[in-house]
This record gives sequence, structure tokens and C-alpha cells, in this order.
Amino acid sequence: MSLELYVDSLSTSPYALSAFVALTEKGLPFTVRTVDLGSGEQKLPAYAGRALTGRVPALVEGDFVLTESSAITEYLDESFPAPEYIALYPSDRRQRAQARQIQGWVRSDLLPVRVERDTETVFYNKPCAPLSDSAQQAAAKLVHVAGHFVQGAQHLFGAWSIADTDLAIMLSRLVRNGDEMPQKLRDYVDFQWQRPSVQAWLNRHQPG
Repeated sequence: MSLELYVDSLSTSPYALSAFVALTEKGLPFTVRTVDLGSGEQKLPAYAGRALTGRVPALVEGDFVLTESSAITEYLDESFPAPEYIALYPSDRRQRAQARQIQGWVRSDLLPVRVERDTETVFYNKPCAPLSDSAQQAAAKLVHVAGHFVQGAQHLFGAWSIADTDLAIMLSRLVRNGDEMPQKLRDYVDFQWQRPSVQAWLNRHQPG
């Protein structure tokens, strides 16, 4: 059955990127559809009538529609499991739980960083003002937690997982803007950014 992935028309959603990377890593054929969030297209019946939360990304498989990127990546990993397809999550149950912890954390915490270093900074080099006090505190928390997991290895759990992409996206908000960051975290972001599935997403951008 054919798969469709609905993403934002500017391709700046880190969550759409995560779902895109998951599909690409699995080697699944899929079609990308865009939704113009700026014009409110996500609220119109044509989209919201199917993707009931009115959010992107949305994965469409026949009459099945799923939103929320971490739900999408878990669904894909269960539907197209290893070893026939690459695993998106670690095989060890504790590491798998930690990968999901990282996914949930970068989506629900660190709001000042997400606001003051939005992903237009990452994908379109949008200049940003210095971080506010609250954003500096959030950035320090991000660096502290990421530093715990990134111990000089290329991946968080020995082999690549979707949590690597999600954490690298969050860290890149600071890295791409030139904010202070330990070198090992900069190296980690740079390494993750070279992954072909991530590069495929980056190639969608045509900065003006």
C-alpha cells in the first residue's frame, strides 16, 4: 500500500524531518505532500478532516492517518521491523526506552530554545537575537542532558537510532546560530547531519 507523508510547505518542521528520515531509512517508497501552515491550510476540512489533530507531519496509508512524529516512527518500526528493514530504535529495551525518553523530552521541554532558536535558523540561516535569560537556562539544560548521552561516540546507543536525528535537530538550533556549545556536541551534530537520510531532507531547501 502506498504511503504519503504530509509536511509543512517550508520544510522547517523538525518533527516532519524526523518522520521523513524514518521513512527514508526504512527504504519505503513514499510521496511527500505539503501543507501551507502560514495560510492555515492545516485547518481546512480537506486536511483536518483526515488528520484530525490538524498537525504535521501526517502519515497516510490508505484510509489510515496518523499524526505526531514519534507515533509515526514507532508505527513504522513495528510495521516494517528489523532485520528486513533498518531498526529505528535500539533492540535493548532500556536503550529503546531512553531513545523514546529523548524524543519526548525534546518535544515537550526547552520551550525558550525552541522559540528563540526556531528551525528557520537551522534551515534558512535566519539571524537571531542573543538568548534571553530563560533561553540560556534552557540551553544549559539541553547541553547538560545531551552531554550525558553523547560520550564521544558517533551514535547515542552504539548504532544509529531516530533519537540521534531528533537530538541533533534540537542541538543544531544552537550550533547553527553560533551559540556556545562543547566541541563534542558540535561534532555529534555535524556527524548526524551527514547521514544520507538527513541530507535528503536538507536538499529540499532552497534558501533565498
